[in-house]
Amino acid sequence: MKFLGNVLATIVGLFVFLMLFFVGLILIAAIFGGEPEAVEVKSNSVIELDLKHIKDDYAGKYKNPWMTILSDGEKIGLSDIINAIESAKTDDYIKGISILNNESELGMAQRKALRDALEDFKKSGKFVMAYANSYSQKEYYLNSVANTIYLNPVGDFDFKGLSAELMFFKDLQEKSGVKMEVIRHGKYKSAVEPFLENEMSDANREQTLALLNSVWSSIIGDISKSRNISVTKLNEIANGLLARTPQMAKAEKLVDVVAYEDIYHDAIRKILKVEKDEDYNKVDLLDYTRKTVTTSENFEVKDKIAIIYAQGQIMSGEGDVNTIGEGSMRRSLMEARKDKDVKAIVLRINSPGGSALTSDLIWREVELTKKVKPVVVSMGNYAASGGYYIACNANKIFAENNTITGSIGVFGILPNFTQLATKIGIHTEQVKTNENAAEYSPFVPMDEKFKTVTLESVEHIYKTFVSHVAQGRKMTFAQVDSIAQGRVWSGSEAVKIGLVDKIGGLDAAIKEAASLAKTKQYNTQNFPEFEKDINDLLQNLPFAKSKESYIKEELGEETYRIMEQIKKVQSQKGVQAMMPFEINIH
Repeated sequence: MKFLGNVLATIVGLFVFLMLFFVGLILIAAIFGGEPEAVEVKSNSVIELDLKHIKDDYAGKYKNPWMTILSDGEKIGLSDIINAIESAKTDDYIKGISILNNESELGMAQRKALRDALEDFKKSGKFVMAYANSYSQKEYYLNSVANTIYLNPVGDFDFKGLSAELMFFKDLQEKSGVKMEVIRHGKYKSAVEPFLENEMSDANREQTLALLNSVWSSIIGDISKSRNISVTKLNEIANGLLARTPQMAKAEKLVDVVAYEDIYHDAIRKILKVEKDEDYNKVDLLDYTRKTVTTSENFEVKDKIAIIYAQGQIMSGEGDVNTIGEGSMRRSLMEARKDKDVKAIVLRINSPGGSALTSDLIWREVELTKKVKPVVVSMGNYAASGGYYIACNANKIFAENNTITGSIGVFGILPNFTQLATKIGIHTEQVKTNENAAEYSPFVPMDEKFKTVTLESVEHIYKTFVSHVAQGRKMTFAQVDSIAQGRVWSGSEAVKIGLVDKIGGLDAAIKEAASLAKTKQYNTQNFPEFEKDINDLLQNLPFAKSKESYIKEELGEETYRIMEQIKKVQSQKGVQAMMPFEINIH
């Protein structure tokens, strides 16, 4: 026993030593690393657009300055990059932008916003050039804004339209003995459909097809303008796979030049009037953005527009860059509301929804804020279900054509292990003082009375949700109910039915907020500032994430996706106002 105790003590000691050593390295780097080297932008320079590490509109910041240092300093979000491209328009040292083998995790609405910024950049007379060894549809959509598009002679070109894939788990439940008990409102609320059926319902297929068609129309509409190819012709190319090779893509005028990368760089040298054997001046987009962020604020201007970013699933708690928490959101709205220099607020939403209770708490804070100063919503890739809940009472709502929104509906879902427990020999009994005293147990079949009472709660929240939308959008309950029922809409469709006021990106929303506040000169201030400490940081260190990587490696990507879907649903306790399904667009 003493030997085992010594072994255990040694293991614990090693673990503590490694943790302290790792934290020590971070502290040493933070203290002695010094300021980052200033970015030098030389004359006749080209910005190289690399978005590999950009995913969010807002990269986040912390109230605790040590957290900023320990989490690798100030990070960059897409909104910062778009502002940097705007600055580059009038920067005499910048002659153009090069999109070289770009890959990113940006959603379609984010790509649309970036694409619009590049389109505006070209109006300055400066160039945008693009080269890729291969183009996916998403990357081509962004790259198609370029003046000249290059493609590797043996590269791939994907242009075939959009599709969506949904997984269904009814048979899995029967085979495993784990059943998901579902209580829902709304014929389109198909977030729970995979646990009830083995195939799509007609209502779900209808909304999914309508959504894909709307998003595709937006994509090819933009490509049509940039490439001067009719929408009809683009659909013919997609249907016939007429651009499946580089040579075919050039023949259909989707790309301009089929050549290797050295030819592409030679073309840029020619524009810059640089000798063929000389390097031309390049500046990384992230470096240029960091430089712009530190020099963009006008300190002589007092008026501010607060931009509050709501990103990710809506959950209780503080929240962070990837989740919308009531703590950070309500605090940000209160701070902006009480700051006399803040004249208006833009709520930038990129969320599929989540907790109905947290959504309502944020909704209430928006309602209180709106009484003091204008609130304008800007929708990103998603502002669906709970994401729309927190948007519906704003003074104005903006969305992109391909934003996914609506999904006004709620559901409750509870895992039940009764069949599995019985199979492996576990039996459960309950003892209670009163008829309804027992809590819900996943090891006891759901009775009809519990289901009825829970459905009443779901119906109550649904009616509250619809009433909030009706009040905010100046519609009747019946009008909202007819377009609700959990159905999702694209931004362009949402304008037609009254859920959105205007099509436009974050910049358009900021201008509208300034107009409502009657201010012409202003700075912007980003929120939230998250209240995190060292314990929160340690939870995200590499050794804390190794389990996920290991499981993914052992099970494979597809099996891991199934497991994550089930895990996600099991974590959604209480009534949810959530995006009706997870959609992967290919």
